[in-house]
Amino acid sequence: MLQVQVLRNNTAEVKKKLALKQFKQLELVDQVVSLDDERKKLQADFDQTQAKVNAASKEIGKYMAAGNQAEADSIKSNVAAWKALLEPLKDQMAIVEKELLATLVLLPNLPADAVPEGKTPEENVVVREGGLKPDLYAGAVPHWDLIKTYDLVDFETGAKITGSGFPLYKGKGAKLQRALIQYFLDYNTDAGYTEYLPPYLVNEASAFATGQLPDKEGQMYHATADNYYLIPTAEVPVTNIYRDTIVKESELPIKMTAYTPCFRREAGSFGKDVRGLNRVHQFDKVEVIQIVAPETSYAVLDEMVLHVEQLLQSLQLPYRILRLCGGDMGFTSAITYDFEVFSAAQERWLEVSSVSNFESYQTNRMKCRYKDATGKTQFTHSLNGSSLALPRIVACLLENNQTPDGILLPEVLHKYFGNNKILKIK
Repeated sequence: MLQVQVLRNNTAEVKKKLALKQFKQLELVDQVVSLDDERKKLQADFDQTQAKVNAASKEIGKYMAAGNQAEADSIKSNVAAWKALLEPLKDQMAIVEKELLATLVLLPNLPADAVPEGKTPEENVVVREGGLKPDLYAGAVPHWDLIKTYDLVDFETGAKITGSGFPLYKGKGAKLQRALIQYFLDYNTDAGYTEYLPPYLVNEASAFATGQLPDKEGQMYHATADNYYLIPTAEVPVTNIYRDTIVKESELPIKMTAYTPCFRREAGSFGKDVRGLNRVHQFDKVEVIQIVAPETSYAVLDEMVLHVEQLLQSLQLPYRILRLCGGDMGFTSAITYDFEVFSAAQERWLEVSSVSNFESYQTNRMKCRYKDATGKTQFTHSLNGSSLALPRIVACLLENNQTPDGILLPEVLHKYFGNNKILKIK
């Protein structure tokens, strides 16, 4: 959530940055400032009236002590009139503050200066590429065919159990999932991240704190009886560990990692881009999250980008890193780097990770603060990244490493999977 003072002191610049993000309702900035003016006026009226009541009450005490009942009764009538004004002022302030917050949360985060202009994914900037695209043998096929040949995932039974987009992993397919999850967690904890296993459902306050509500309400599965939401990513429960918390500066940076299943409705998804594992409603993902001091957050962002890049290098997958343009960025992000791996059989790039700096947008919503060296309390910055999301990683591992004799696995997975390849079912 943006801070009102930022909007008030830099109105023109805020509108310019929001326009870079292709945000159309720029009049909301003026509405926020206007509502804040109204709130301040009501607060001033309330404080002045309360001050009159307090001063008059002291006068009454003096007159009573002096035995001057008539003067005391005269002032009491004024106090009663002033007190009658306080409750309506308090009620009006509550109404205005509620409207102010409701308007403020409709504004996305401001893009950082390094965010390029652009409206569509085609205008994202390629930062760098790595790895080698494989030359597949003549009989190579896409992963949805390999899945059937090697009996790794049963989409039909998953659809019977739940619905389309809920895959049932089996045999070596389930084992490969487990191997990747364990490797990703070990890789992250070796880099100093503390592992968590959080709840898979969150309450409304948690979903609001990280920005899923009200922006992404339609993309989440909602357990209406208890008003809980199935998590779209571990970012939501893990970041909320520090909601309503003041941490010590010495505790920063806070580095956390977690494996969770993720649930996304992905309403409106269709076509070839969602075939097989390209897009599903339930998938596994390992996440990294950091809570840091503001002055270090962009150095930490670079560190997290490098962390994910080296993970992809260890999997020997061809990849590229994109800096997202304003029009392709998420609602809460100040800057985002996407990682894509090349799917050789599909001959296209598939997104497997996003690494984002939210600056104080999330921490303002969830009131995560720290005391600096001077004793001043201020908001921390939050960052997160996929390290990694499994479905498209699996798709590319299968496609890029297929041979007539089996699917070869990168060396880092051998001890986790218990073999160096996936063999066909005889």
